[in-house]
Formats: sequence, C-alpha cells, structure tokens
Amino acid sequence: MTSSSTQGIKTVLHPVSDLAKAKAVYAALLGVEPQADSSYYVGFEAGGQHIGLVPGGGPQGMTSPVAYWHVADIEAKLAEVTAAGATVKESAHDVGGGRLVATFTDPDGNVLGLLQDS
Repeated sequence: MTSSSTQGIKTVLHPVSDLAKAKAVYAALLGVEPQADSSYYVGFEAGGQHIGLVPGGGPQGMTSPVAYWHVADIEAKLAEVTAAGATVKESAHDVGGGRLVATFTDPDGNVLGLLQDS
C-alpha cells in the first residue's frame, strides 16, 4: 500500500504539569534514571523505547501523550498520510542533532507523530 514503512513506535512524549514529580514517577515505573534531564525536557531510555516528559506540553502545546513512529523519510510519510486524509499539525522540523519531528491529526483529531533520525 505504501512505499515507506515505519520502524514502529519508539518514542512517546508526555505533557506534565510538575516535572520533578513526574520524573520520580516515571523513574520508578521504568526502573531507570533519565538519560536527558533538563528544565525543558526529561527523557528515559527503557526497553528499546524513549519516554519523554515535556513540561506544560512544550511549545507545541501538547495536551495528551503523543506517540512517534520512527521513519526513514519523514517528508514522504507526511505526504502519504495526508494523501490518505490526515492533516499536518506541525511540519517537519529539526529539534537538534539532525532529528526531525512532525505531527499530524487523523480524521478524528488524534495527534500522531513522526520522527526521523539523520
């Protein structure tokens, strides 16, 4: 059906209201300390997945968790999902280190993410 498949969901970002309290809960849940720990983002690597905590939903205004499918070609996948009826919410952009992310909504308004590492 499509020319570019995903590599699966490997990243899930969670908006949090209290970063310190959330960090303690997720560290207990995952059984590991965060690998990235700053005032604007805390990230954990556990079981082959990246779990991120974003205070206040970050600049993108997240209001619920967003699952990110990892892809080899983010622009191609965005074109495929929009041709199928999705709506781009946040165009592909670099978030550092050559990592590109984008979000889109499905026909019911659910926010989904794409992530491409360079």
